[in-house]
Amino acid sequence: MRLILLLIGVLLSAQGLSKEKPSYETYVEALKSEAFAKGFSKETIQTAFEGIKYYKRAVKADKNQPEFKLTLDTYLPRAVPEWKVSQAVKKYNENRALLEKVGKAFNVQPRFIVALWGVETNFGRLQGNYQIISALATLAYDGRREALFKKQLFAALQILEDKHISKEKFLGSWAGAMGQSQFMPTSFLAYAYDFDGDGKKDIWNNKADVFASIANYLSSEGWNGKYTWGRQVKLPADFNYKLAGLKKDKMKSLDEWQKLGVRRYDGSHLPTTNIKASLIMPDDEKGRIYLVYNNYHTLMHWNRSTYFGSAVGLLSDMIKLRVR
Repeated sequence: MRLILLLIGVLLSAQGLSKEKPSYETYVEALKSEAFAKGFSKETIQTAFEGIKYYKRAVKADKNQPEFKLTLDTYLPRAVPEWKVSQAVKKYNENRALLEKVGKAFNVQPRFIVALWGVETNFGRLQGNYQIISALATLAYDGRREALFKKQLFAALQILEDKHISKEKFLGSWAGAMGQSQFMPTSFLAYAYDFDGDGKKDIWNNKADVFASIANYLSSEGWNGKYTWGRQVKLPADFNYKLAGLKKDKMKSLDEWQKLGVRRYDGSHLPTTNIKASLIMPDDEKGRIYLVYNNYHTLMHWNRSTYFGSAVGLLSDMIKLRVR
């Protein structure tokens, strides 16, 4: 009996070992095999995975939660400080001819292109220095969102296969967001644009491609260059807060919001423009309140944070006020 129990214990131990997570190196070899099965060339696979790293800090960043809760009133001064507004105006003026050409091509106001550029990467200065393939392989291996990051990894391999960027310059954030527009690899494949016609979609170094890729994303997701993003408003004391929210069935015309007592932040009447809007409260009824239009919904496709959307909108408004 003791011998039988010992054998059972050995078998159970073996089963437990067989279920242990493979090493990172073993996992990477499996990724390479899967990439080859998907049709990627041996050259691309060898180049992409050569010298691959495991980024502990990427896993830590993915799991990290803020220790304190921001409010919009504390977030906006950080996201859109005065120096960034000044830089945005300067960058707009420096690149005005190109921005206007791109804006006209995609029906997107240049100020929104500059605002996204500024909020995402401080006008290209903060693109990240993680090796994209290593970062994505690390996060896929971590397993918390394996399917997502494997999808991004194979999209990244396609970017290398198409020779839009060299392996040495293929850098980005810990999560795999890339270039001056911080596109994830799948977004790159869907929206990156070769505006200067040199055969490469270079969102890392080529401003023409950076601006056009941002504009192409917005245009493809429903942006309308005739309208803005929204405006801060005031509500009456008896307002029904259940009317707030970004769901499309809660959108109302400005005339309807006017009849419900919604007013511009200075207390004056809403515009008479025939456009629908959502009412949002990024914090709660005691915080900032906005009426936002369909273009804001498009910004939510880019980044689902209402704080992010409000920062882009605010910066675009400041650019409009100061650009001459």
